[in-house]
Amino acid sequence: MENSDITPENPPAAEGAGQDDAVPSRRRMLALGAVGVSAALTIRPAFAQTAVSVMNCQIPVPAPTAAGKYIDGSGRLVPPGTKGAFPGSPRPFTGEEVKRAFRGQTLPGTSYNQSQAYLQYIRRLQAGQSGFTCFASITMQR
Repeated sequence: MENSDITPENPPAAEGAGQDDAVPSRRRMLALGAVGVSAALTIRPAFAQTAVSVMNCQIPVPAPTAAGKYIDGSGRLVPPGTKGAFPGSPRPFTGEEVKRAFRGQTLPGTSYNQSQAYLQYIRRLQAGQSGFTCFASITMQR
């Protein structure tokens, strides 16, 4: 190519690079955009599914390994019949029920004091205990 052939419409090609490498074609750009849209449409339902599963996860109070124990006002497991303690819930609570209780409502089927004791028990859950993953999921910042 001579210097007289170099114009704004016909710039010199870079050393070792073809003209196709310098500027992506319109077709290539459209294909990249389609891939991005596809990824966004795939990820969005996954987030929605995660949110639904978090609200439907369950927290047993107390854990099945502590069945028969009572829960005192500070959320600790105590022997049955302990004064001021409550028997365990006959059913696990869902993540949605616990989340609402953390916002001021009582857990379904409980008195105010019983609900507070159960919430204290839930707050004390640690990794490896039944219901911990559910509790962690509903308390994570979003």
